[in-house]
Formats: sequence, structure tokens, C-alpha cells
Amino acid sequence: MNTLPADDDSAQRPGYRRSTGSPRGEARRRELLDRVADDLAANGLPDFSLRRAARAAGTTHKVLLYHFDGADDLLRHAVLRLRERRVSGALAAAAEDAAGRTLADRVRAVWLVLAGEESGLRVLDQAIGLAMYDPRRHAELARTASRQYLPALLSFCPAGWSDQRKAEVAELVLATLRGLLVELVTSGDAGGVAAGFEALARALEREEAAEE
Repeated sequence: MNTLPADDDSAQRPGYRRSTGSPRGEARRRELLDRVADDLAANGLPDFSLRRAARAAGTTHKVLLYHFDGADDLLRHAVLRLRERRVSGALAAAAEDAAGRTLADRVRAVWLVLAGEESGLRVLDQAIGLAMYDPRRHAELARTASRQYLPALLSFCPAGWSDQRKAEVAELVLATLRGLLVELVTSGDAGGVAAGFEALARALEREEAAEE
């Protein structure tokens, strides 16, 4: 995978006056970010730049520099926004008829949402690739996924479990789902990925049944 360009006007250079703190500025920043996130979902990460983002947002790269600290900062926030959308959809699915649902049931509901979004899967794969290719610049693209998903996975665990056990199981689920999603994108082996998920679901059922 090609790494992203340093930026049209230097990714590391501080931008203009920050818009944070102003309700109007924050609203405008969010509007621009949503448009850039839509472009990422449609076209992926390769060739991302401030000028491409500006075209997608219907503005200029100088306006983006008013709201963000360069291309890397904008990219980080846009990927974060895409994951927020995915997390919200997954949690909504897991919350449906939550009463009586097992841990495996809830993880399955999340999986069906995550595996069913092709554009989101492509961006996930590309973000992880960038983080591995250039960790100095892009490691945060991978780290944010853990911070976004782990709280939800911890909440799926039975209330009676110790904090350590919840953390261990949540980390296992996160790592496995991430690996299965990357495999789905890179190999296209939907049957093999489905079999891998079923093995995870059985392991979760056994883990939960151990307390009964």
C-alpha cells in the first residue's frame, strides 16, 4: 500500500487559528468532517490529501487548515468518525431484544453489522495497513479502534465476571473480529471467515457456561 502524501502544505505544520471552543466553529468543523468521512467511505484512503478532502467538503484546503492541524490530523478524525458510525450501528443491533441475550448473541449481532459494510471494511483494512507501514505517522489510526470498541465489548460481558476476566474476553473478541475483518477484505474467503467466527462464538458460549 502506498503511504499518504506528506500533505499539500506540510502535514505537520500547525494550521491557522483553531475553531475549537466556539459552538459555531465546532458545528462547521463537524459538518466538514462528515463530508470528508463520506468521501473516505466511498473512495478509500489512497491518495488522500487536503485538496482532495477540500473538494469533497466543498471548501478550500485553507479552510480545512483553520479547523484541523493538517492532513494527518484530518485523516485521523475522519477515520474516527467512520468508526463512530460503525460502532453506533453495531451497538444498536446488539441492544435489540437485549434481555436474555448471551455474550455470544451480542457479539454475533455486532459482527453482522461490521461484516456487512463493504466501504467501512475497505477503510478499516487500509487504515491498519497505513498504521503498519508508517507507525510514526499513523499508529493512532489503529489505536483508536481499541478505545472505541473495548468499552462496548466490556459491557457485553456478564455482570458477575471480574474486571480482569471481562478485559481478557473483550480483548480476545476485539482481536479476533479485527483479524476476521481484515481476512474478509484481503482474501474474500467469506466461508472461511464465517467458520472462524462460529468458532469464536462457541468459545464465548463455553466461557459463559463455565459460570453456570
